[in-house]
Amino acid sequence: MNSEIPTQIPTPLGELSLRLSATPRGARLARRLTAQQLDAWGYPHDGEASDTAQHVVAELAPNAVTHGRVPGRDFGLRLLLLPEGTLRVEVSDARGDRGLRIVRETDAEGGRGLILVAVLARTWGVQERDVGKTVWAELPLG
Repeated sequence: MNSEIPTQIPTPLGELSLRLSATPRGARLARRLTAQQLDAWGYPHDGEASDTAQHVVAELAPNAVTHGRVPGRDFGLRLLLLPEGTLRVEVSDARGDRGLRIVRETDAEGGRGLILVAVLARTWGVQERDVGKTVWAELPLG
C-alpha cells in the first residue's frame, strides 16, 4: 500500500467525478455508475475489468458511508481512465480523524476490510485532504 497519492498522475483519457449521498443507497449507486461509465469507455458490464472495478467500489464506497460519514456531508466518487489501460478509483469522505488499517482476516462484523482492494489493485493508498481523506486504487483494465 502506498501512503499517499502520487504527485504525478498521467493526464486521464476520461473522467467521472460525482458527489453521492453518504447512505447505503449512495454506495450502491456508486457501484452501478462505475459499471455504466466503464461500459461507456468500452469495458462491458460483464467483462473482467468492469467486475474488478465494481468490486473495488463496492468495498470503498460502503466504507466511506459507514466509517467516513459526517452528518450532512456527501462522499465523492472519481474514476479516471488513465493511459496504458489503468483505471484509477478514488473515494473521498469528510472524516479525516480515522486512519485506515489493513485487516488481514475477516473482521468480526463480517466485512473484508481492505483485503479485497489490496488483492485486486495494482497499487492503492490513502491521502488526507483539507476535509477528510481519499482512498484510491489503480486497477489494470487489460
